[in-house]
Amino acid sequence: MSATEANGTHRRAPNGKLANGGVTTRSTARNQKTDYSRWRLKDDRGVQTWEYLESEEEVRKWPQSMADKYFLGLDTGLPDLPTAKTPLQCVENALSFFAKLQLPSGQWGCEYGGPMFLLPGLVVTWYVTGTPIPESHAIEMRNYLFARQHPEDGGWGLHIEGESSVFGCAMNYTVLRLLGADPEDPRLVRARATLHKLGGALRGPHWTKFWLAVLGVFDWDVVNPVPPELWLLPDWVPIAPWRWWIHMRQVMTPMSYVYSKRWSLPLNDLTRQIRDEILVQPYESVNWDSHRNDISPGDNYHPKSLFLRILFWLLINIWFPFLRPASMAKRAEDRVWWLVCAEDDNTDFANLGPVNGPMNTLVCYIHEGPDSWRFRKHLECLPEFLWMKDEGMLMNGTNGVQVWDTTFAIQALYESGFAQKEQCRPMLIKALEFLEDQQIREECRDWHECYRQQRKGAWPFSNRKQGYTVSDCTAEGLKGVILLQNTPGYPKLISDDRLYDAVDVLLTMQNSSGGCASYEPQRGSELLEYLNAAEVFGRIMVEYDYPECTTAVISALHMFQKFYPDYRAEEIKAFKTRCLDYIRRAQRPDGSWEGSWGICFTYAGMFGMESLAVAGENYGNSERVRRGCKFFLDRQMEDGGWGETYRSCETGQWSQHPQSQVVQTAWVVIALLEAEFPDKEPLRRACRLLVDRQEGNGGWRQEAIEGVFNKSCMISYPNYKFIFPIKALGMYAKRFGDEPLL
Repeated sequence: MSATEANGTHRRAPNGKLANGGVTTRSTARNQKTDYSRWRLKDDRGVQTWEYLESEEEVRKWPQSMADKYFLGLDTGLPDLPTAKTPLQCVENALSFFAKLQLPSGQWGCEYGGPMFLLPGLVVTWYVTGTPIPESHAIEMRNYLFARQHPEDGGWGLHIEGESSVFGCAMNYTVLRLLGADPEDPRLVRARATLHKLGGALRGPHWTKFWLAVLGVFDWDVVNPVPPELWLLPDWVPIAPWRWWIHMRQVMTPMSYVYSKRWSLPLNDLTRQIRDEILVQPYESVNWDSHRNDISPGDNYHPKSLFLRILFWLLINIWFPFLRPASMAKRAEDRVWWLVCAEDDNTDFANLGPVNGPMNTLVCYIHEGPDSWRFRKHLECLPEFLWMKDEGMLMNGTNGVQVWDTTFAIQALYESGFAQKEQCRPMLIKALEFLEDQQIREECRDWHECYRQQRKGAWPFSNRKQGYTVSDCTAEGLKGVILLQNTPGYPKLISDDRLYDAVDVLLTMQNSSGGCASYEPQRGSELLEYLNAAEVFGRIMVEYDYPECTTAVISALHMFQKFYPDYRAEEIKAFKTRCLDYIRRAQRPDGSWEGSWGICFTYAGMFGMESLAVAGENYGNSERVRRGCKFFLDRQMEDGGWGETYRSCETGQWSQHPQSQVVQTAWVVIALLEAEFPDKEPLRRACRLLVDRQEGNGGWRQEAIEGVFNKSCMISYPNYKFIFPIKALGMYAKRFGDEPLL
């Protein structure tokens, strides 16, 4: 029996091992590459999946689009455009290219990569459940991981720009081995040496130990407890999980089920080899219990509190061995199973993100078996997280950025004056149709019982299938719809009642501080960070106030009131006042705002200035605005641009980038224009840089990573290099005229 079927998928024997003992033939795993002309991105109403066409007939019937070629790094065949000299010429060139990237459903898809801990959860889940992995996918996943090795030591970090860590090295090394990479491949030899230098896989954070225990490589005694009994706590208890941030609780929920079952894949030849390769001592000599809190300093961004360590000790040494009734364990597991099913049903198995998606898949496999409908449905949906690019195949941070990027694209074109131009109208009508299709029209089933936020009228981050309310996505979606539906030549696709629904959602998103959160208002105390067991992330246990989300909501409500002044007028007025009070408090003495979703001070400063502009504050009448402008002007680089590194997010202090960045420069230009900064020269120099860096096809090169979450993990937003330069240059031309900059 061959381990590789005719279609390239790996097959398992009845004992759960790969049919050849768990080792893919080494000679076939090096330096392979698929035929990139056979990859296609399928766009089904915003649900994106990459497919590899095996036959010539399939290739003939489904031609590769220009967007496919662009994403894959292939020659698009487009001629170079005339060199732009003025801001609007630059915008026209950019739009001629960006328009061709619009997908059939009307949205702009793109990679949403960066984190290096997502793919391992998927591959481990596939492996332990005996799920065939298409050879095309296995090859390109290997290629991506090899392409993203650290150039100096061959390891991997938490994200693509991070330093090598045990988390990154242990998990991605393991994945490469599961995908058939040869342990004697020089690239793996280097990675293994780096992992050993860092202390080996035993020094990994909690998620490393969890996944390696599932794989059967580690003993469950090394994993700190994740008791499902937490879901039996009454709602009034301050630490009840429903109070946690949505991503934390949706990961903890399936993780607690697997932990309670202590489910592991039986050891086979391959996992035995992996075990020996990632440890720095013989397996038989490991005292697993003593390594539960062992972690490499480079992984330990948020050290566990003394309180949490004591709590873990009590659970391990007293609760589980002596006090935990079997009936309570069963009741807790049943409760968690219900919550997992509710999450699956309310997202049509898309799930919140690429961490809980594979975990929920594993729970369904454990609970109902490999032939169950739920497990099979998960297997159908997991590929929605995958993205194919020139470096290979990665796993996105969600199932895409479809709604988010489309709303920003609409606003950029409107602000640059191109929404009124005939050549842009068909493109923007398609974008409006996409937003109409993606607005959430109903509440979740049992939404109170599964602790979901109100969502009827909201827009999600990716698509309606995923179905989670997000405050700034709803706000930016509302703005995009209002702008287009009130521009001559555009149809009114979304009724007033549906716009009212969106406003109703936004009015639920304010924290007691006046700031706005992301998925839902803050439900628990920030003291819950003492229970943060993730170690690699900060500010993960509860929702927080975010200048970016707050600005999106206040600016959306401000725009809404211009066209609908009577709807909930007093409530909106009070809401806006509280938002502005928060924005003013959040500004630091040096004039800056710290970002939470983009890097970092340039990103948040753009939003902060927009909020103050909504309040009527500008450079001439506001000391706050002048401070904000000075913060940026003090950091303008010699070439006219701005640049900060991701370290700003980790440390909370400006970290200067050696090179200016197109996206960050555009953010600052927008901020200064929102502030009505009177001196043209700094803005002219910045816009000159944007025009000068434009490539012949109308695009810009990908530079440093743009986004962040939870302080320590960076994430890519490749469409930003189109959207924000277009907006910045359009706003500049509107203010100062379309004069030559080169």
